[in-house]
Amino acid sequence: MRFVPILVMFLLVFGCAPPPKVSKKVYAPKAPPTQRPYRVGGKVYYPLPSAQGYVEEGVASWYGPGFHGKTTASGERYNMYAYTAAHRILPMGTKVLVTNLENGRQVIVRINDRGPFVKGRIIDLSFAAARALGMHQKGTAWVRIQALSETSPKAHLSLKGRYFIQVGAFANYANAIKLKEKLRKRYSIVTIEPYSKDGRTFYRVQVFVANDLGRAKKMLSLLEKHFPQAFIIAR
Repeated sequence: MRFVPILVMFLLVFGCAPPPKVSKKVYAPKAPPTQRPYRVGGKVYYPLPSAQGYVEEGVASWYGPGFHGKTTASGERYNMYAYTAAHRILPMGTKVLVTNLENGRQVIVRINDRGPFVKGRIIDLSFAAARALGMHQKGTAWVRIQALSETSPKAHLSLKGRYFIQVGAFANYANAIKLKEKLRKRYSIVTIEPYSKDGRTFYRVQVFVANDLGRAKKMLSLLEKHFPQAFIIAR
C-alpha cells in the first residue's frame, strides 16, 4: 500500500502531459532509378511512366558483339542472342512489337536498355531481333514500334483509329492545366490523362490530332518543333 501514493502521482503527472507530436510529413516513394530523368550528350531525357498506346516510326539499328555481356541500363547483362532492345524513354520491361516496314517482318522485344542516341534512330535492337527482322546485314531499317499491353501477347496496329499526341507529362496538376489552356488556343480537343505508378501520379497532356496514322504523323512533325518529347498515342 505504501506504493499507492507514488503511483497516483505518476498517473497525475504523465496523464496530463500533452500527447507526443506526430509528424504530418508524407514520404512518397521515389521513382526507380530507371524511371528518373537522365542526361546524355547535353540533352535530358524523361522516361515515360506508362507505355500505354505508344506508337512510333523511324529508323532502327542494332548492337552486338562489342556490348555482349556488358551491363545494360536496367542492370541486366546484355545478351545479343535474346530478344531485347534499347529505347530512350519507354519504361524498362515494356514489350514492343517491331515491324520492319521494308519487308513486313515482325518481332516482339523487351526494353532493357537506354539508347540509341544517334540522331534519327528510334530503337536499338539486339542481334537476334535484327536477324529476325532481316536487317542484321544492312544494319538499319525503317520500322514501326508499338507498345503492347500486358494482357495482349501481340497486337496489330490499324491505320484507322483515334490518334492523340502526348506533349507533356507532369507530376504537378497545375502545370498540366497550364499547358492544356495554352494548347486549347489552337486545338479543339486537349485532354489530361492521369496515370499512377509506384505511388506517384502523373498528368499526361494529350492533343487529339487525327483519325488516321498518316495525318497524325504530319501533326507530330509540327508539334515536335515546340515539344521535342512529343509522341503519338493510339486509342
